[in-house]
Amino acid sequence: MLMTIDVGNTNIEIGVFDSDNLVGTWRMVTKTRRTSDEFGVFMITLLNARGIDPQSIKDAIISSVVPNIMYSLVNSIKKYLDIDPMIIEPGIKTGISIQTENPKSVGADRICDLVGAYFIYGGPAIVIDFGTATTYDFITEKGVFNAGVTSPGIQISADALWSKAAQLPNIEIEKPKSILAKNTITSMQAGLVYGYIGQVEYIVRKMKEETGCFNAKVIATGGLAKIIFSETNSIDIMDPVLSLKGIKMIYDRNKQVKI
Repeated sequence: MLMTIDVGNTNIEIGVFDSDNLVGTWRMVTKTRRTSDEFGVFMITLLNARGIDPQSIKDAIISSVVPNIMYSLVNSIKKYLDIDPMIIEPGIKTGISIQTENPKSVGADRICDLVGAYFIYGGPAIVIDFGTATTYDFITEKGVFNAGVTSPGIQISADALWSKAAQLPNIEIEKPKSILAKNTITSMQAGLVYGYIGQVEYIVRKMKEETGCFNAKVIATGGLAKIIFSETNSIDIMDPVLSLKGIKMIYDRNKQVKI
């Protein structure tokens, strides 16, 4: 079995593949102040709780946008699973062509999303990842990534509201029954959710206009994708484990090199 790990700014997502079948997924909060023992015990506990023998994990691969976490995380896998994990970093084979102004600055998370989207759903495509930041990435029919948009994530926007305005509370992100809000909490929820729906629809429309790819599939992923997906026709597909699938594909493409 293969363990795939996607380290984001807010959460760490872990998946275990048995051949091409994703047999287990877990999420944990990203904290930079964890020891390798804490990571290791946590992973072993999760595997055992799902009935997966830790000794059945034969390899691992990590995608990370949080450098400070990597020393402890990598060493936990070495210590508790006896595996030297593959790291997704510049130079690794992905199967797509990155043609931005500075390809090395593109986050591993975006690359994994694009790989998963392109090889599962085809191109042209716009991949939206509703994470800590919300990213909109365009990949061509030939697998070329050359343009993207980055905006504050929904949670960042919500946090900014209540932390910067003394009389606004911390709220749960959900769509109210009506945009015509009658109290503070629902007015904030309306602004966040309806505003974000408008953002998604406008950015997707402009990206299609400027690329000329009006038939581009729009694929959404990320923890908050489901809030927006059900409220707009601008998104065609929601795949909550797209990044893990992309990480697995990158592993398959590089495993012979690693050996």
